[in-house]
Amino acid sequence: MASEELQEANLYNQPQPLPPAPAPTILPQYPEMILAAIEALGGSNKSSILRHIEAAYGTLPPAHSALLTHHLNKMRSSGQLHFIKNNYLIPDPNSPPRRGRGRPPKPKTPLPPGVVLLPPRPRGRPPKSRDTPPTTATTTTNLSGKKRGRPPKAVAVVGACVAPAVTRGRGRPPKVKPAATAPVGA
Repeated sequence: MASEELQEANLYNQPQPLPPAPAPTILPQYPEMILAAIEALGGSNKSSILRHIEAAYGTLPPAHSALLTHHLNKMRSSGQLHFIKNNYLIPDPNSPPRRGRGRPPKPKTPLPPGVVLLPPRPRGRPPKSRDTPPTTATTTTNLSGKKRGRPPKAVAVVGACVAPAVTRGRGRPPKVKPAATAPVGA
């Protein structure tokens, strides 16, 4: 009897075979699913496109929402879809292309054959040449012959000696009081 119980216990402890996995369904590409949903709905927003695809195809990858957003943005930027008032629409093939903001560019005239274009000039100030040795401010002269920057303070020349210019302290100078006079009638 004990052996029968052991056999029954072993039957329950054995790993059970897994149920057969559902056959992987082959989904069409996302742009195809998106275009089919928009045609069926007559143009709509992202959430209704998402619900339509889920209802039509059933099993979808776990990152379905992120993939749908990526493909909607990619199709919108490439011009396959128009995004107007929060709705995605398929553009009419006979309609003229939508213009961007701002003034349209001028039409370019074709160049005659055999003309070689030079590369465009780079933007900004050209770099200083590195061939010349560096110079100091004292030896550098302008075309006018003056040094760069603020000139030094003037030095007063009195006779044969050189006196420095009068220096003042910071702020407003003190008020000068008149000299006291002797009282009258004393």
